[in-house]
Amino acid sequence: MSEIKYKRILFKISGEALAGDKGFGIESDVVAFISQEIKKIVDIGVEVAIVVGAGNIFRGMKGTSKGMDRASADYMGMIATVINSLALQDSLEKIGVTTRVSSAIEMKEVAEPYIRRRVIRHLEKGRVVIFAAGTGNPFFTTDTAAALRGVEIGADLVLKGTNVDGVYDKDPKMFTEAVKYNKISYNEVFEKNLMVMDLTSITLCRENSAKIIVFDLHKEDNLIKIIKGKDIGTLISSEE
Repeated sequence: MSEIKYKRILFKISGEALAGDKGFGIESDVVAFISQEIKKIVDIGVEVAIVVGAGNIFRGMKGTSKGMDRASADYMGMIATVINSLALQDSLEKIGVTTRVSSAIEMKEVAEPYIRRRVIRHLEKGRVVIFAAGTGNPFFTTDTAAALRGVEIGADLVLKGTNVDGVYDKDPKMFTEAVKYNKISYNEVFEKNLMVMDLTSITLCRENSAKIIVFDLHKEDNLIKIIKGKDIGTLISSEE
């Protein structure tokens, strides 16, 4: 237990990450890999809560751009996160990780309703909790849901797993001269308008001193290295 730097974490997984190279849908090999990485930290005693996005299935903002009502589009996106959550739950359970899906929109046939005290009890018992349906409200992203749930459960760290290895001053896929930050403050994220997470989620983390690490979730052992205190990805905190 002494090797663990972060005892309780909130892990945000983008929907796109679940799609792999396809860019859409759910790639079973990718989900299986992520599940194995999560199991490694569960096995050493880390309490894990997860928020999953839905960009691999449906994006509310994309629906809005096509003329759809924003609230309706956002609810569709929230329901899509439930599909991803169930896929991740199935993958984790197959390798012996006990899970609970906790949904902000009531779907009692497939998930528990979100109750903060119940969720914390699940974590204390070593169960992985997967938060589905975002915050349950339109106009809020799953990044904001991750920040909110992380603060609510008293997570030591909010982890954002992406397809890149940290935060850059510009898109590294488009600009070869892009510079990576190893550490950056919340204020710098605002000042430089870095699209790490939406500004509401960054504000929530800043106001509650919740540290964020952005990292490449597709690289083996990155997750467990972070838990043990290794410098992986980009750390966002109040420190300048």
